[in-house]
Amino acid sequence: MCELFAMSARVPTNVHLSLDELARHGGETGPHRDGGGVGFVQDCDALVVREPEAASDSRHLALLRAQEVRASIVLAHIRRATQGPRLLRNTQPFARELGGRMHLFAHNGMRPGVESAIPLPMRRFRPVGDTDSEHAFCALLERMAPLWDEGAPTLEKRLAVVEAFAGRLRELGPANFLYTDGDAIFAHGHRRRDDTGAIRPPGLHVLCRQCSTRSEAPGVPGLSMAPEREQEVALVASVPLTSERWEPLPEGSVAVLREGRIVRRHAS
Repeated sequence: MCELFAMSARVPTNVHLSLDELARHGGETGPHRDGGGVGFVQDCDALVVREPEAASDSRHLALLRAQEVRASIVLAHIRRATQGPRLLRNTQPFARELGGRMHLFAHNGMRPGVESAIPLPMRRFRPVGDTDSEHAFCALLERMAPLWDEGAPTLEKRLAVVEAFAGRLRELGPANFLYTDGDAIFAHGHRRRDDTGAIRPPGLHVLCRQCSTRSEAPGVPGLSMAPEREQEVALVASVPLTSERWEPLPEGSVAVLREGRIVRRHAS
């Protein structure tokens, strides 16, 4: 099963350690060799880099590290293909424009029959590739579009749509996903296949960090920030990426990450 990662930060930062560890899972220490991608969100736009190759061997990720790319929101995915061939069009995270800003989505789980169970009534958003994950993203945006057509909706309205959509996905099987509209990250944790082959919760883990430093601080590896600013960072991942105390996200719950904090936790 694929792996997910996201970061929300109060101050734009890089995520070297977390992305490096995630990339190792993509072919070196894990079986997720069928593609990987990362999206850096800043000021309503996004730099999204994807490739249908093993993340552990990625020259693109090496270039991003060398360029010290910083962002307030980061979304990443490493793929173990279950539906759709190993091609760029099937590589996550997926991105679409809605309401004059970029929206990103990454998912893992098994969604047999999602196309018929969750149709695209308006077909305003259409999949480019062959995966159930991209279809799910388009279906979510179809439900979000009426809110954004009237201007920037409140967090509560957006969360209500995400929760209702997550509940529908859970009816079809394991469903973990990360979705960001450039303002907040919505993380839905359900169940995932572990190393023993069993499918069970948790589907995601969360971690919050706080620090004030002029450089990379002891105990806060892989992050750097502006010297005059206090930093807050919230992370979510399929499996813990460091030795810190990651908290399992309860089954069927949605956590909302915004400006480096977990600002909402809703259990369905």
